[in-house]
Amino acid sequence: MEDKIETIGHGSLIQHGKFNDRIYLMKLAGKDCPEVLERLRSLAREHHYTKIFAKIPSSSAPFFFSDGYVMEAFVPGFYRRREAACFVSKYLDSDRLMEVEHGRLDELGTLLTHTMKSHSREPVQLKPAKKLKIRALDASHVKEIATIYREVFKSYPFPIHHPGYILKTMQENVSYFGIEKKGNLIALASAEVDTPESNAEMTDFATLPDYRGNNLATLLLSAMEKKMKKAGIKTLFTIARLNSPAMNKTFLKLQYSYSGTLVKNTNIAGNIESMNVYYKHI
Repeated sequence: MEDKIETIGHGSLIQHGKFNDRIYLMKLAGKDCPEVLERLRSLAREHHYTKIFAKIPSSSAPFFFSDGYVMEAFVPGFYRRREAACFVSKYLDSDRLMEVEHGRLDELGTLLTHTMKSHSREPVQLKPAKKLKIRALDASHVKEIATIYREVFKSYPFPIHHPGYILKTMQENVSYFGIEKKGNLIALASAEVDTPESNAEMTDFATLPDYRGNNLATLLLSAMEKKMKKAGIKTLFTIARLNSPAMNKTFLKLQYSYSGTLVKNTNIAGNIESMNVYYKHI
């Protein structure tokens, strides 16, 4: 059961389906606002979705607020470093807000407070162990990439466990990176690049169980940042699991800023979970 990715209106991109039980407006075409709001409402009614989630330019936010959306995260300078992005949501069923991970939110607050008090602003210097190799991945790796994602994630909001999907995204706008040991991939991540808007999502981090606890995600993120900066990308962001303290610490370690929590937003690791948004200007 996979959600669909479709283009609507004048080029707006959405993902929707019962797997995440939501509509995700991934990219808003300027000409579609405010008419897109009725389109989203109609689609949600038709399929009985419990949430609509949208990533939109701040200039369009008033239309969404007037339609009952609330802002859950905010990234300044998201679009070409000129305009902010608002991550807004509309809840269509109060049960969607049940069983929010309050314990994890308390942990996050403690983590953020500790980070603000003690975090050195000196650049983090990272070097992989001699037997490890960080590299960009290509079409020859798609089966191995999909195999690792199948092993690491019980579920995922996008079909990254299919080689065909990996290849398609690789041919479009996603750059995959990995860490190899003796020629075998042991950790992965990707950067979904929006070149016209000068931003990239740092995502799809996965490390095989036997190699966790070795800062491999941090090594990957640091290497990816250097590639993105060289490519002219100005803003990096991620949507990280609230339930993964290690992943949150990885982004904070590399001086990303927390900008909000998307409540019960994403089907990942077998459940619909809340997600944290972080960003960094480079």
